Amino acid sequence: MYRYTRQDLIRILRISAHQLVAWEKSGLVTSADSYTFFDLLQVKKVRDLCARRVRPAEIRQSIVAMQKQAAGMENPLLEAAAEISSRHRVAFRHDGRLLEPIAGQFMFDFSPDQKVVASVPVSRNLAAPAPTEPEAANVAEMFSRGVALEEDPRNQMQAIATYERVLELDPQHAAAHINLGTLYYNRQDYKAAEEHYRRAIEIDPRYALAHFDLGNVLDETGRVADAIQTYLTALQLAPTYADAHYNLALAYEKIKEPRKALKHWQAYVKLDSTGPWSTHARTQIKRILKTDSLRLVHGGNTSAQIQ
Repeated sequence: MYRYTRQDLIRILRISAHQLVAWEKSGLVTSADSYTFFDLLQVKKVRDLCARRVRPAEIRQSIVAMQKQAAGMENPLLEAAAEISSRHRVAFRHDGRLLEPIAGQFMFDFSPDQKVVASVPVSRNLAAPAPTEPEAANVAEMFSRGVALEEDPRNQMQAIATYERVLELDPQHAAAHINLGTLYYNRQDYKAAEEHYRRAIEIDPRYALAHFDLGNVLDETGRVADAIQTYLTALQLAPTYADAHYNLALAYEKIKEPRKALKHWQAYVKLDSTGPWSTHARTQIKRILKTDSLRLVHGGNTSAQIQ
């Protein structure tokens, strides 16, 4: 079985090293030097739940409670579809029923739009019905193949073709839209990238990663004001999204709003305290604080002269 390095996992899922370490400390993710594809799926589900403002401690409690509720279930995140209940807790769909394991209560399933992670994505397009079970298995296998193909720069066109095939079978596969958009973004085909990111948002409006990626396209194509609003949306959905803070700070710098940038530089270094990006953020913080202090002194002197 193909194994992914720690850096592969961080790059593919677009999380920070800080986030991964935090999830490891909370017991949600096993610390390792290499990972299987199923490990990637587990981390992706943790990431998506955290992006929906479910606390890591709450996810961990739900997993333990579900293991007690369903005898023999070792890994609820992979063996049962995880969703968010009205109490902002994790609920699991198991044996055709939706269970909130901490409360031990079965739930009525009124809102398919609240789903975070599902074994078979829910189609919201009547013209495009949900895949059958054999098709869903084929979709999962093809998506896995696309992820593996992305690892080698020589296979980028094959990866694109594979994700396109995934979307033929399941047009509502948000993750495939995201990955396909990123492949186009890396090829500087920003129009195609934007289309796929926007489609992912249509499928799941609370997908913070999709908003972040769309912000990158808007920024890259000179629509900085729109990019700022999109990054802000990503942060509303996931306040601890370090990269969104970083890119938002850069965008504010571009439009000459250093004080607004300062807030996000500071947020970034709290979330990622080491590495070159953190060093750059600290440099920007010092520069802005120094410049603002000079302005305040200058303003004070001017006021004194006027009086």
